[in-house]
Amino acid sequence: FRIPLIDLSRFTEAKSNDEKKKTAQDIVDGFREVGFIYLDRHGIPEWQVKNAFDKSAQFFNMPQDVKDKLAWEDPRSNRGYVRVGRERVTQVQDPAEIAALRAKAPDTKESMEIGRDWDPTWRNMWPQETDAPGFKQTMLDFFRTCHDLHTVVMRAIALGLDLDEAFFQDKIDGQWHNLRLLNYPPVRRSLLKREGQARAGAHSDYGTLTLLFQDSVGGLEVQNPHTKQYQPAPPIPGTIVVNAGDLLARWSNDVLRSTLHRVVAPPAKKVSETESITPARQSIAFFCNPNFDATISCLPNCGKEAKYEPVTTEQYIVRRLGETYA
Repeated sequence: FRIPLIDLSRFTEAKSNDEKKKTAQDIVDGFREVGFIYLDRHGIPEWQVKNAFDKSAQFFNMPQDVKDKLAWEDPRSNRGYVRVGRERVTQVQDPAEIAALRAKAPDTKESMEIGRDWDPTWRNMWPQETDAPGFKQTMLDFFRTCHDLHTVVMRAIALGLDLDEAFFQDKIDGQWHNLRLLNYPPVRRSLLKREGQARAGAHSDYGTLTLLFQDSVGGLEVQNPHTKQYQPAPPIPGTIVVNAGDLLARWSNDVLRSTLHRVVAPPAKKVSETESITPARQSIAFFCNPNFDATISCLPNCGKEAKYEPVTTEQYIVRRLGETYA
């Protein structure tokens, strides 16, 4: 079990159709066998990633009462600030059971959720420019950059599945994505040893792809689909971790895997004879979604009998988000 490292420039700068098809096949094979890949030479400049991390850190350093004014309100919107303990990601789908898990072992992280800024129904929850200078424009630019990369990867997936390269284009062009800024504060190791506790519990993602930008601290673990054991997916400088989500798995009739993963605590620093504290961690996840009115049903070339009933993007994601948050 190994997460493959893919040089995306071999697709975007291919000198021949055979070279392009080979890289597309490598990407599909990674999602077929593991559900995760590392993308190298992906085209997002290092300075832009660093700037997004810097502005994210500045946001989370704001006073708690200022952040709370931007609180997440509605799963249909999925926008705003989520304080530590409000979310409990899990594969459980019964609301009462999730509520019990959240009360017992909430995720030890806070986040800021950002959607497309021109949506006629749902608005982003932006901090005042005086509280977070440059934050809004930085995140709007990063959102667009991530959307553009996601369309390239979806073109490669289409080609790797023997579909027309533009097959997904009119199904993903609405930019119904979610840019999630994540902050994992330092936490006492004893708290993370409680039953069921984690920085982020085992879960799959809901959309088509997730682009994950990690800092150097680490903590992401991926479940081996064959042994069910978890193994680290450590940060590789300059790369992006990309994984397939539930809707891509449903679209492909499970040809492509939506693999369980979690965030655990990295090695802790000892502060007394009986206690140690884990370091803070930052990450940025860009959750790529099809258009909300897109119907997700079994793709051509992915089996004769569909495993799942057709569902729209909105139906699936709103239901899962409604179960996850308090």
